[in-house]
Amino acid sequence: MSAPAVIAFRHDDCLLHDTGTGLFEAGPSPLIAVPEAHPENADLLRNLEAALRRGSLGPDIEWREAPAADDAELLTVHTPAHVAAVEALAGVDGVVNVEGQTWASAATPLAARRSAGAALAAADAAAEGAAPVALALTRPPGHHCGPDTIDGYCFYSNAALAARRLRERGAERVAVVDWDVHHGNGTEACFWEDGSVLTISVHMDHRAWGHNHRQEGVPADRGAGAGLGANLNVALPTGSGDRAYADALDRAVLPALAEFRPQAIVCAQGTDASQFDPNGRMCVSMAGFHAIGERVGAAARDLGVGSLAVTREGGYARTYSALCHLACLLGLLGRPLDVEDPLAYLPDVSDAHVACVDEALAAWDAGRDDRAARGA
Repeated sequence: MSAPAVIAFRHDDCLLHDTGTGLFEAGPSPLIAVPEAHPENADLLRNLEAALRRGSLGPDIEWREAPAADDAELLTVHTPAHVAAVEALAGVDGVVNVEGQTWASAATPLAARRSAGAALAAADAAAEGAAPVALALTRPPGHHCGPDTIDGYCFYSNAALAARRLRERGAERVAVVDWDVHHGNGTEACFWEDGSVLTISVHMDHRAWGHNHRQEGVPADRGAGAGLGANLNVALPTGSGDRAYADALDRAVLPALAEFRPQAIVCAQGTDASQFDPNGRMCVSMAGFHAIGERVGAAARDLGVGSLAVTREGGYARTYSALCHLACLLGLLGRPLDVEDPLAYLPDVSDAHVACVDEALAAWDAGRDDRAARGA
């Protein structure tokens, strides 16, 4: 096999995390005869892996077993109390509710450690330039998990762990670019006061959703202390699609990356902004995800970042999500989209997003003096 285009880290342990069934996320309903699987279920990962193996990328992927993150690695981002709380789930019976929409089983701690380990291994591979894309097939996902908070299906903050590892490996500046439909509040919290890591989140403007997701995800949230000006939120209106996401990247995300000049980039790759996702209300197509990948991949190469660490985040349309992940990876690699979109797509004809991108740009511009003051 020639040099791989993608090194993918995966493990069967990630399939053991059991989230149960119910009426969407709320648990069983006495009115329903055939309950839905919880949106975050093992079939999502099975389909993604199948799409990667069977598509045109298949021959160019090197598969590696994801290690299990150890306590010392988890503690680079999380508090001891948080790690202990996740580990305590190993003693539960059946499927239990942990918070809001998040359910767990006795296998969850092991799956979460494998997921975190996959992200760390991807960061190591990216730091070594082992392949243009180092992919972590993470399950459970991670970008809602803060230093001490389980939230939104997430138990360890995978993208944040990868970013911290890249800093440890010598990158003075790291950027995390997150295009999951939901705000990357956990990653934001991990680096809220750290100006060496730029956290960027492009998401649906859903605001806070409860006790554990208290962050608003608005442009005015720019970080604090040494991290002031190193957090960029682009909150797009409900219904935004391909045009809106392309505009958000072209006018806000890519200029911010060019200004920050990261030496390493972590992509928190969510595909739940598709029109068909049960957890989102956006309208991005496979072509739209490919265009996101193209833009971020090209920007990374322009910055001299030769290898991207990519973590799997949301995406809950069991079939379409896998195809969107594949489309996005093809874009990151600068390859054409060679997979036909099997579903009809509602074109994005609205310009409602323009004012939202303008707001994000104004917040980024406001932080320029703060960044300059600390020599960032």
